[in-house]
Amino acid sequence: MSAKETFRYPHPVNEVTARLVAGLVALLGGAILAFDLPWLLPLLVYGFVVRVLSGPRFSPMAWLADRVLLPALGNPRRPTAGPPKRFAQGIGLAVSGSALVAWLVLGQAEIGRALLGVLVAFATLESVLGLCAGCVVFRQLMRWGWIPQETCERCQNLILPARNAA
Repeated sequence: MSAKETFRYPHPVNEVTARLVAGLVALLGGAILAFDLPWLLPLLVYGFVVRVLSGPRFSPMAWLADRVLLPALGNPRRPTAGPPKRFAQGIGLAVSGSALVAWLVLGQAEIGRALLGVLVAFATLESVLGLCAGCVVFRQLMRWGWIPQETCERCQNLILPARNAA
């Protein structure tokens, strides 16, 4: 496998797996907040770094979601565009990284907690309701022309399987 393939973000991605990962992010972030465990922030940030760089390939949360939780749910598959999900992971990286720096580097625990609280809220929205706020922002940036047309074409050319009418 080439380095280019190793660090390629998948397109399409499984929406169900993405929502499970968001749930795990919300759980870990919530545990950090509830039990005052800021030393776990680097683990959270690591997950976002590897998901931004290579998708789920090196992410412990993605591995757990895809190899354990998804099979327990009967392996449901719902393809969705990869680029907006990668963009959302980048936002998660920025917020979790900022929380880590504020809390552990600058000693500003209140700011770190607030940032982490925002991350937990948005991860919960995606996990429970399927509302990916980063994907909404991505779509708006495409409308404004800030995202290149070829990225937009990749999203629009996603072929979804036909639903069975029963």
